This record gives sequence, C-alpha cells and structure tokens, in this order.
Amino acid sequence: MRAFLGNPCRFDLPPCALTIGNFDGVHLGHQRMLARLRDEANVRGLPTALLTFEPHPREFFAKGQPPARLAILRDKLQFLAQGGLVDYVFIYRFNHAFSRMAAEDFVQQVLLQELKTSYVLIGDDFQFGADRKGNFGLLQNCRDFVTEAMPSVLVAGERASSTLVRERLAAGDLDSAARLLGRPYQVSGKVMHGQKLGRTIGFPTANVHLPHRFPPLEGVFVVQADTPAGRLGGVASLGKNPTVTDSQHYKLEVHLFDFQGDVYGQRLTVHFLHKLRDEARYDDLNELVAQIERDAASARTYLNSLQRDQA
Repeated sequence: MRAFLGNPCRFDLPPCALTIGNFDGVHLGHQRMLARLRDEANVRGLPTALLTFEPHPREFFAKGQPPARLAILRDKLQFLAQGGLVDYVFIYRFNHAFSRMAAEDFVQQVLLQELKTSYVLIGDDFQFGADRKGNFGLLQNCRDFVTEAMPSVLVAGERASSTLVRERLAAGDLDSAARLLGRPYQVSGKVMHGQKLGRTIGFPTANVHLPHRFPPLEGVFVVQADTPAGRLGGVASLGKNPTVTDSQHYKLEVHLFDFQGDVYGQRLTVHFLHKLRDEARYDDLNELVAQIERDAASARTYLNSLQRDQA
C-alpha cells in the first residue's frame, strides 16, 4: 500500500477504483466496503484507492469542541495496510479552501484530473463539496466513471458506523465496540515523561501521549499493550486524574504487570479489553493506592480468565 499526502498528479498513477470517506476506526462496515471495492477493481482490472481527509472535516468545523477521533492517521493507515485491500491512499488536507470547493469542481478536479477515477464506491449517505451539495445522484450522473452505492453493513442487527462505535466506547461497552471494529479498541502513542508519581506508590506507569484532546472513552480499564518487550497485560487509567491534578487535559497512564524496563520514548499500542470503573476523586493518596491495588487485582483476574479461555 502506498500513501500520498496532497495532490498525487506528479506520480503518474494509473486509473483506479476509488472509495471516499474518513474511515475513522476502519470498522467492519469500512472493511466490507473495501472488500467489495477490491472485488469490483479485480473485475475491471484496476488498482484500489481510498481518498480520505486530514483533519477530519467534523474536527475542522467543530473548532474548539471536536468530536472524539477513533484512530490517529498513523493507526488508520496501519489498519488499511493490514487489511491488504487498498493499493493507494490519498490524504487531502481539509482546510477552508477545500471546504468551499463546489461539488462539481471536486468531481472534475480531484476525481477526474488528479485521481483518474474510473469507478467509485461510496456509502449510501455520502455527501461532499461546499454546503454538502454533492451526493450519489451527482456522481451517478457523471459519465466519466461508474458510481455505485454500498448499502449499510449490519453487525448483530445494528448499522456499523464510527458514530455507533464512539457511543459504545463512551458507555463503557467495550465488547460491543470490539464487535463493530472487528478487534479491541486501541490507542497508540509515544511514552512521555510525566509526574512519576506512580513509581513512588508502587505502581509505575507509562504516560502515553494522546494526540487528540478528546478521547472516545474514559475510566479505568484492563488492557494489553504492545511494547518493545512484547505484548503485556496491565491496567490503565484514561482521564483527568482528579486526585492529583486539576488539569482539564486527558492522560493515558498504563501500569504494565511484571515489567521493569524503560519505555520512555517508545511507542506503545494499548488495547482496551474491559472497563473496570469510572474515574473518581479520592481524599488522599492512601485511598487512591488502595483502589489501584483493587483495580490491579481485578485486571489480573480478568487477564488470567481470558488466557484460560484462549488456551
């Protein structure tokens, strides 16, 4: 898979079978759309391509209150590469000028001139262009390529969507979110230096950088983390840590079980398996430590049970 940031014209790429969207989280609905795109591309002798945007248009228009993002661009590209269904990913910068591009200009300039689109597969609710005036009908009327709509994908009787995944994560229903995603929800980031309070109370934590201000979930969780030493179990807190700080910034702090190494500057991928509780404020550190001990014990029990089930 090759990824291109901005106008790809200078690379002299071939005509393609294209889908368009944010593909936030690359959930099962996205995966099935890409599988259908690959099938159509094979019939037509075309490579597959995905056009996406950075930042997410909803982030651009929301300004100070952006919606929670399910995956950073790095992880989205990783999910797409792992699926093996996409040959090219085109990442267009979503800014004011792009947001005001008329739908007809988007078709002529981006889809035809820049991406050499021969076939388009879109979601049944897809809209584009200034004031969202572009839709399936406009694309279907363009005789320079074939346009088809992908019907909704149902998972356990529910329409798979990024919005629904966010709702389930916010509610702490990680099992339902995992069913929609096709895998446990994950967050990745580099380990940064923090207050180092955890090591003074017997629970050293990796402070994982969160690239977006508003994560889709918060609380205390059973996790597994991909580290330079392999995949390790642990317990994680994602929130504002109200007992020790008044900050309004979210933090992801992960305590890895039976691990003594140094992971500063390393990238961790944290897989959220089960929510233990909501975040809470405690009157003193002793109460906090006692609760962390209970959380760690519960997390070990959950991981041990999971290991037995998988054996």
